[in-house]
Amino acid sequence: MAMAGLYRRILPSPPAIDFASVEGKQLFVEAIQNGTMEGFFKLISYFQTQSEPAYCGLASLSMVLNALAIDPGRKWKGPWRWFDESMLDCCEPLEKVKANGIAFGKVACLARCAGAKVEAFRAHQSSVDDFRKYVIQCSTSDNCHVISSYHRGAFRQTGTGHFSPIGGYHAGRDMALILDVARFKYPPHWVPLPLLWEAMNTIDEATGLHRGFMLISRLHRAPALLYTLSCKHESWVSIAKFLTEEVPVILTSDDLKGVKDVFASVFASLPSNFSDFIKWVAEVRRQEDANENLSEEERGRVAVKEEVLKQVQETSLYKHVTDLLCCEKSTCRINPTFSHVDNLPNIAANVCCQGAGLLAGKFSSLDRFCCQETCVRCYRANGNRPVTVVSGKVVNGNGEQEIDMLVPSLANLSCCNSSSDSRHGKHPESNDVLTVLLLALPSQTWSGIKDEKVLQEIDSLVSVENLPLMLQEEVLHLRDQLCFLKRCKDDKVEEDIGAPG
Repeated sequence: MAMAGLYRRILPSPPAIDFASVEGKQLFVEAIQNGTMEGFFKLISYFQTQSEPAYCGLASLSMVLNALAIDPGRKWKGPWRWFDESMLDCCEPLEKVKANGIAFGKVACLARCAGAKVEAFRAHQSSVDDFRKYVIQCSTSDNCHVISSYHRGAFRQTGTGHFSPIGGYHAGRDMALILDVARFKYPPHWVPLPLLWEAMNTIDEATGLHRGFMLISRLHRAPALLYTLSCKHESWVSIAKFLTEEVPVILTSDDLKGVKDVFASVFASLPSNFSDFIKWVAEVRRQEDANENLSEEERGRVAVKEEVLKQVQETSLYKHVTDLLCCEKSTCRINPTFSHVDNLPNIAANVCCQGAGLLAGKFSSLDRFCCQETCVRCYRANGNRPVTVVSGKVVNGNGEQEIDMLVPSLANLSCCNSSSDSRHGKHPESNDVLTVLLLALPSQTWSGIKDEKVLQEIDSLVSVENLPLMLQEEVLHLRDQLCFLKRCKDDKVEEDIGAPG
């Protein structure tokens, strides 16, 4: 019995050649012999069909990220960390992508947020020869992949704009293999590379900008070890604006006669919800999946976070921030948000709710989770130093989950009015957050300071050049995130991407 709807499409050939056809197989064999199918095998191992009609960009990216073995740093389902379309929402709400698709620049933004190295090219700012060079480069290696944004009309296919990875290249026929993620519609197919270039050299009507292609590859290490910026909370626009536009204006005041005046003026104006903008990269797991014998992998990641935290607290800038916050707290002039940020149970409740949302796959409705209770304990096994674990019971309308959060901690450092037991660890606090945020501000932020001596002191404190490598990379990643988020806020992410990122 026939059902309403569509079942696949016939692939127009020519110009395309079905990958599974006799001719398509012959092209595949010849390309393998020529060494231009090296990237194919990793891609085909993670080939996926887009789960929504408008998810071609998300499916292409998650496929490439998994092929590059980039660790998302958060769980997909059960104990598994894995990229899925539903996890790629840091630059555009999934509901919006589902309804309208996603533009070229936002896919590049997502790739960066996910921890990949991205080189993005608009077609009108590149050439067919450049495109061929990059396709060959990624086809003869398995450590980079090309995602193409093109118009289907050039191939006499139905539909308009589309994303898919390039799976290989045939030099003799100058043809590229498109691993079409809309597998419900068309199978993988070979197309003439010059024709694919023409399909990319078209205007996306939604943005008024050219389509193009991007090279995705691995960074040398995971970019976000301890902190990451978040644009999921509605406050991010105002906070990004404050950091990039208002702070430079504040620093032009004639009243800034010393380093303390500079930082105090920034802190006094800091939006109360800044803690929604910068987040821990937290280790979260279900209690049912865990036991007191933490895995070597878990211990290793926590140890790296602790090293970054230690490097933050060893900077001269951290000492200035801590002295200022202690002084401000003692005179009750500090924003009350700081005490909330430094309250480990509050942090734990918030992070456990986020973790429950991630583990449940509810990435856009974290506010529906409520953490009823938390407790802090230490794990020590096999003579290793203890690891601080915060546990929480999180509930929503569908039941409850018990969540563990592994907390990076250091031996307690002295601070004024501190009554903490020295045997307890010191978790990341507002001192650390503010230190890292100040380091991550673009260097030109401070250029408006009028007192030359103060400017030189500030430049010395916020310079990243002499930071330890791990902290330097952490700060530069946050700076890059901040730059990208500002471009998103100004709707410039589409305009700016056109040359290698």
